[in-house]
Amino acid sequence: MKPAGTIAQFDAYLARRSLRLEAVVIGGAALGLLGVVSRQTDVDILYPALQREILDAARDFAKLHKAAGDPLSEDWLNNGPASLTADLPKGWKDRLQIAYQGKVIVLRSPGRVDLLCSKLFSLWDRGIDLPDCIALRPTKTELDAIVPWLEEQDANPDWSAHVRVTFDDLRRRLGHAV
Repeated sequence: MKPAGTIAQFDAYLARRSLRLEAVVIGGAALGLLGVVSRQTDVDILYPALQREILDAARDFAKLHKAAGDPLSEDWLNNGPASLTADLPKGWKDRLQIAYQGKVIVLRSPGRVDLLCSKLFSLWDRGIDLPDCIALRPTKTELDAIVPWLEEQDANPDWSAHVRVTFDDLRRRLGHAV
């Protein structure tokens, strides 16, 4: 199930349980809710830590979907990327944008530059986020501004060179002169 449909259904589900969720979503789910991509993905909550009641409701919701033949993993809603809060550029909480607002769910996403930072960091760290980075269509100016931040994200002496090579490839794919 795609994030927007899943979240809308989960919003109604939480409303019936008199539960509320306000959080910051990141990753593919944020991009899906913002209309940048359209694909199945889990919903990564950056901040705050999900409450036990919400996690239990998300697992129960997943079981209902599985029983209906629509597989949704039990950890589809998770705090997997929570450690990224320490790595995002300073002031990221001041740049949040609404990604989804329902009856009882309000999800915010990092602002464009912070979302780009998180996706570009994931591209360099995991190497699987190229389609999302291309879908975000960062400008040459945005990429140039993010390079110094990215170069500081890893102490490995080869990290900076890795960042530069990957950036050059991304710039070419986006049609930005290297």
